[in-house]
Amino acid sequence: MAASRRPGSPRPRLERAARRVLAWEGARGARVELTLLDAHAMRRLNRRVTGRRGLTDVLAFALPQPDGRVLGDVYICPAAAQRWVNNGGRGTRDEGRVEEELIRLAVHGTLHVLGYDHPDGPGRTGSPMWRRQERYVRRLLGRRP
Repeated sequence: MAASRRPGSPRPRLERAARRVLAWEGARGARVELTLLDAHAMRRLNRRVTGRRGLTDVLAFALPQPDGRVLGDVYICPAAAQRWVNNGGRGTRDEGRVEEELIRLAVHGTLHVLGYDHPDGPGRTGSPMWRRQERYVRRLLGRRP
C-alpha cells in the first residue's frame, strides 16, 4: 500500500488500519490496496460492478491466489462517509466522527476481502462480521470494549 503524499490525507491512517486488521486476522501474505474515490467515481464504480445506482461508501474485491494468499482492493468514498456523518449516521458532525467512519470503512472492506460477509437489512449490525468490525474499530481508536 503506497501512502498518499498529500498533506492531511486520511490514507496513511486507513492503510495502517487495514494492515493491523490483516495482522489480527493472521492473514499472512494477504495484501489490501486502498483507493479513495470522489463521489462521482464511486457512483460509476458502484453502477459498473453491482448494477446499483447511487453513492456507496465502500466496495471491496478479493482475488484469492493459487498459493492461498489473498489480494484485495478496497475502494472508499470519503464524501459518502462525510454525508453519513452529516446526516446523523454516527452522532455529531465533527471531523473526528468522519475519520472514525473512514477507519470503519477500511476495516469493513478489509474484512470483506478476507471473506467475511453480513446480511443486508436490519440484521447487518448484529452480524458476527459487524461485531468483529466494531471490536477492531474500538482497538484502532484506543477505546475499551
